[in-house]
Amino acid sequence: MIYWDPSPNFFVIPILNWPILWYGLFFASGFLIGFPLFEGILLRYFLQINKKRKRKIRDLKCIALKVTDRITIYAVFATALGARLGHFLFYENPSEYLKNPFEILKIWEGGLASHGAAIAIIFTLYMLSRWTKKIDSGLSCIRLLDFICVPTALAGSFIRIGNLFNQEILGTVTNLPWGFIFGHPRDGSLPIARHPVQIYESLFYFAVFLILWRLTYRRAFLLGQGKLIGLFLILVFGFRFLVEFLKLEQSELLSLSSSLTMGQWLSIPLVILGVGLFFFSEKLVKSR
Repeated sequence: MIYWDPSPNFFVIPILNWPILWYGLFFASGFLIGFPLFEGILLRYFLQINKKRKRKIRDLKCIALKVTDRITIYAVFATALGARLGHFLFYENPSEYLKNPFEILKIWEGGLASHGAAIAIIFTLYMLSRWTKKIDSGLSCIRLLDFICVPTALAGSFIRIGNLFNQEILGTVTNLPWGFIFGHPRDGSLPIARHPVQIYESLFYFAVFLILWRLTYRRAFLLGQGKLIGLFLILVFGFRFLVEFLKLEQSELLSLSSSLTMGQWLSIPLVILGVGLFFFSEKLVKSR
């Protein structure tokens, strides 16, 4: 078994005595690395549709940077706000937060729901697509989702490692040799060997990132609409549904008699949406 009890602090800023958490470091790293990834995918798209050289490559790079810059800013806020509100609505007892509303803003301490983040990002990109269509008529909401889901998968992998350092989102008890004994779990659970579900999810999300990133080099996926985001939703939330069987229930809103966890209930509609986007979004776009 592996005994796991690291400090949640990456380091503490001198004089200010302000701790920088591992969780916050991994969260920020996902976006920092995701920025050039999204820009590169967007530039490949522009180059594909600019075969006749109507625009110079330098101009296309400037446009890609401009779009990436704005989308990244909005995506950061949408992810943080949506994930935190999702955690508040789906996993916590609202009455506890109403006693101290400022706790909702402490995203650096963890407590972020990926389902809430997904909903917030979809809504944000829908609103931003009105602006991006003025730059290029092909930059629809679905296409933006296609491109942003690639770095999102990588960010999800990083965030799960942050959860590991925070000793949260615990797995069920196991006697497997790679079981983790968390010294100070955030929910106060007993320090016994558990499935390291954070690592399971991190590795799977990283694999999804590699698959999606590789597919962006294929013309059918780069110029198509709905394939990448559809595959992302199917893989990520399909796996999320399965791995929930190895997790402790995190939501205080479900009764113990529920056959499924909150994470599973929330994953089902996103998987269905993914199937619809993967198989039918292209037909829907062409019919318009």
